[in-house]
Amino acid sequence: MGRLSLFLVEGKTLRRKIVSVALLSVSLLAFAGAAGAQYHGGPVIISAKVVNIFWGPTFSNPASPDYTYAQSLVAFRNQFGTSREYNVITQYYQVVGGVRQFVQLSNLSTGTADWFDTSTPPTNVTDTAVRSKIQAYLATHPFNNSTIYQVFLPSTSYSSNGSSTSCGGPGLAYCEYRAVFTSGASTVKYTVQPYASCGACQVSSSWTPAQNQEHLVSHSTRETVVNPLGNAWYDSTTGIDFSDKCVWSPAPFLDGLYGYAYEWSLATSSCVKW
Repeated sequence: MGRLSLFLVEGKTLRRKIVSVALLSVSLLAFAGAAGAQYHGGPVIISAKVVNIFWGPTFSNPASPDYTYAQSLVAFRNQFGTSREYNVITQYYQVVGGVRQFVQLSNLSTGTADWFDTSTPPTNVTDTAVRSKIQAYLATHPFNNSTIYQVFLPSTSYSSNGSSTSCGGPGLAYCEYRAVFTSGASTVKYTVQPYASCGACQVSSSWTPAQNQEHLVSHSTRETVVNPLGNAWYDSTTGIDFSDKCVWSPAPFLDGLYGYAYEWSLATSSCVKW
């Protein structure tokens, strides 16, 4: 198990706080860091898959705006892994037996089925509740070590981790986070994607709710692929994941229908679109 690291907001900057064992990476505002690129020996996800878990009845109700929101996020996931934006992270690799194995473009939708869970989540969704929801999914679906389980919350709920919360909560400190937990012999990699209902987590009011969320998903997905356990790729000087250098600056952008964050390029030591 890795470290639990939480990015907290202090004077419009971010600092990392080591909390406990397990990995948690959370982002809210722009981080401007030095280029201390280094591979630390851990694994990457070579050919990733993503399972979407939509928790709440409105995601399945065609009369609700949340239905269109969820379908847009499914469509985003289905094309993301073979996009030019995802291609940036094919520079990243793991070393096994002295051989570099590079991240590959992959159809992220080829894992087990998404879950539209029609139960109503609590207003305050704790990390414990999220893990229980993922375990409920895995009780009926086989675990896959290359899969990232992404849990989406409706606008009527917020995420919390200790005293820190997402939009809608009393202690706004992050927009989304990623983490791991062990279940038997399995190390489950997951992200929590609360509804971006506050201005601090939205790119622009002219963007759709789905596009504002896609920006956050593009960040959390790529970050998990290149540093799933917290011991692969991160800035040696600051301890910050490379994706966090680019999540808000340069300004996130639209490519066709979808919203994206810039991503850190090892080749140019800078944030790039593709």
